[in-house]
Amino acid sequence: MILLTGGNGQLGTELRHLLDEQSLDYISTDSTELDITDEAKTLAFIKELNPSVIYHCAAYTAVDKAEDEGKALNELVNVAGSKHVAKAAEAVGATLVYISTDYVFDGMKKDGEYAVDDETNPLNEYGRTKLAGEEAVKTYASKYYIIRTSWVFGQYGHNFVFTMQKLAQTHPKLTVVNDQFGRPTWTRTLAEFMTYLVAQQAEYGVYHLSNDNRATWFDFATEILKDEAVEVAPVTSDQFPQKATRPQYSVMDLSKAKATGFVIPTWQEALAQMLKG
Repeated sequence: MILLTGGNGQLGTELRHLLDEQSLDYISTDSTELDITDEAKTLAFIKELNPSVIYHCAAYTAVDKAEDEGKALNELVNVAGSKHVAKAAEAVGATLVYISTDYVFDGMKKDGEYAVDDETNPLNEYGRTKLAGEEAVKTYASKYYIIRTSWVFGQYGHNFVFTMQKLAQTHPKLTVVNDQFGRPTWTRTLAEFMTYLVAQQAEYGVYHLSNDNRATWFDFATEILKDEAVEVAPVTSDQFPQKATRPQYSVMDLSKAKATGFVIPTWQEALAQMLKG
C-alpha cells in the first residue's frame, strides 16, 4: 500500500493520475484526512494503514506569506509535519519520498550548477523550513529519498504557466524578471521520477530533479507565450520586489538523477507536452 500526503495539491494530483495509470493501490490524503501537524494522529494513521511507501507531497508553499502572516503555519507544516511523517515512516518501515526545493541554496557565489552535496544557505523562510524538513527526514527515517525540485508547473493548480496565459489575455505587454536563473519542472516529470526511484530501488539519499536546460523567468514566459499576440519584456529583480528573497542562480545539477537511468526531457519539451494536454 502507498500513502500520499498532500494528494489534492499540484504535485499530489499529478502523482495520483500517474499511480492510477500504473494500477497501483494507494491512499491519498489532504489536511482534513491526515493532519501531519498532530504527531499522535499522524503516527496512529500511518500505523493503521501500514504503507510500504509514503510520498510526502504535503507542504506549505506560499513563499511570500511564509515571511510574515504564514510564518507559524510554514514552520508547523514543513518542519514539525515532516518530522512526524518521518518518524511514522520509520515506525512502519516505509520508504519515504520527501519533496524539497532549490530555495535551500542562496544562489550566490556559485561557479556552475548546484550539486546534491553543495553547501545550503536558504535566503527565505520557506527555504529554511524545507531544509529543516530535509534534516528531519535524515534524522528520523532510514529509508528515504529527498528530491529537490524547482519552478514547478503543471496541469493542476496555480502556477506560472497559467498566470502568464491569463495575464496575456488582458495585457498587451508583460514584464518578466530576467536575472534569476533556474530550471522549470513539469509535475509529470517529477511524479515519474518519484515513482521511478522507488520502483528501481535506487540508492537512498538526496537527488535533484527538474527538467533539463536552464532558463530565466523571462525565457520561460517567452516560451509559454510564443504563439500569443503579446509583448514580453525583460526586467531586473529590483523592478519586481517581493517579500521573500529568491536565489539569483539556483540551477541544480541533474547528473545524479540521470545516473539512475531516468530520462529527463528539456523544460521546453515538457512545456509543449503539458500544453497539448
